[in-house]
Order: sequence, then C-alpha cells, then structure tokens
Amino acid sequence: MSEFEQPGRLNREPTVEDVRQLMGASTPHFATHLRNRIASLISGLPGDHPARVLGDREIARLDQVALGSERRGADGQGEPAMPSLRSGSVAESRGNTGAA
Repeated sequence: MSEFEQPGRLNREPTVEDVRQLMGASTPHFATHLRNRIASLISGLPGDHPARVLGDREIARLDQVALGSERRGADGQGEPAMPSLRSGSVAESRGNTGAA
C-alpha cells in the first residue's frame, strides 16, 4: 500500500465514499497505515462534515484493530508467543541482550 492518494481526490473535497474506500482493507497488519491515510484525507474538513465524522470513528476503530486484536507471533523453540500490544501482559525486559 502507498501513502499516495488517488489523483482525483487531490482537487476536491473528500467524501464519505472516499473514507469507505480506505476502510476496505482493515486488517491488523494494515490498520495503522489506513488510519494515517484516513487522517490525512479528513484533516482539512470541519468537525461536523459527514466524511470527518465517519473518518474519526474509523480512526478509533482502527486503533483497536491495530493494537488489540492480533497476537504477534507463535509459540516456538521454547519461547512464548508475544501478546497483543493492548493485552497488558507484555513481559518486562530483563536486560539480557544475549551479547557477549
């Protein structure tokens, strides 16, 4: 995915449909990227604009998708899986980097 927008969007006011097009691929892997694109798209709109209202709501949802819905890795070779960033159970580093 690219941060660049469709050329047709550059010379007109963003619409609700523009926001919906960006919402399409809302997976944990792409959530922060999509959040940034939507934020850029709606940044110049007033707070009561329909595209701004939908965009702000989608940004909040994407934050949840990005930080709370995907485990980061699988158990393997004696190491536990890494929890979601929002799970609150991320282990503290013990300062051992493995370097000699």
